[in-house]
Amino acid sequence: MESTENSIDLSPTLIVEDNGAMQQRLCRLLADLLGTDAQITAVDSIAAAKAQLGEDANGMAVVDIGLPDGNGIELIAWLHLHCPRVTCVVISAWDDEDTVLAALRAGAIGYLLKEREDAELIQSLQSIRRGGAPIDPNIARRILALLRLSSESAAATTPDIEAEQRSDHALSDRESEILQLVARGYSNREIAELTTLSRFTIEDYTKSIYRKLAVRSRTAAVYEAKALGLLR
Repeated sequence: MESTENSIDLSPTLIVEDNGAMQQRLCRLLADLLGTDAQITAVDSIAAAKAQLGEDANGMAVVDIGLPDGNGIELIAWLHLHCPRVTCVVISAWDDEDTVLAALRAGAIGYLLKEREDAELIQSLQSIRRGGAPIDPNIARRILALLRLSSESAAATTPDIEAEQRSDHALSDRESEILQLVARGYSNREIAELTTLSRFTIEDYTKSIYRKLAVRSRTAAVYEAKALGLLR
């Protein structure tokens, strides 16, 4: 018999997802896993999610990142503060390391990708019910590589070199515009649509921003830009 010492009750479950087909898929997967008696509610926005939950709420919240009225990470942080008994897990198409780390820092205990097969998602949800904290394997490998690279870079960089790198941080108007959108949580694809530039052009601008701010990630770029007064 499976031990329940560290188990997590996944019911009631609140699904926060604005795509109707994905809502239905998650409802079906959770019903298959938890049974027909499980309490499963689906909403399509941060505002609707907050309206569903009180301070005594429990169970699980399955949260997408890109929502019509904000970033899912904001909701996770709000839940962590106001509904601490609710277990938060992300199921999203966003798979960049900065978004994943930001979600985990905000309070998510797992990060799964929508592209996975049903059986893989059910296995991860079962892991959460047993007290696990699953992260999609591809994301986990990239984060480990990023941490290793950051550690090696920190060990090899002297204070004088860091000062020299940070002194040349002037951004062009277009770079400043893109950095503002990055700080608001938009992906490169979304920024490309908003600015009517290609995704590859946005990636080039992003790399230039990283170089000028002497950083290696979106999160670090935002933090550094705020410290330098480059963000409104």
